Amino acid sequence: MMIQGPVRIEMPDGIVVESDRFMVAICMCRRSKTFPLCDTSHRRRERTEPSVQRPA
Repeated sequence: MMIQGPVRIEMPDGIVVESDRFMVAICMCRRSKTFPLCDTSHRRRERTEPSVQRPA
């Protein structure tokens, strides 16, 4: 999710994450190594099943 920055996020464990960028990507899939900020880790996932073709 993209939001306008700067942002300050307080996590449930009390850690505060800040970004002063003008647009900030927030991770929605929880795969990011920099969670709650997005690092596009979701893009690196490889499919284990072949894709299914849908009829037109």
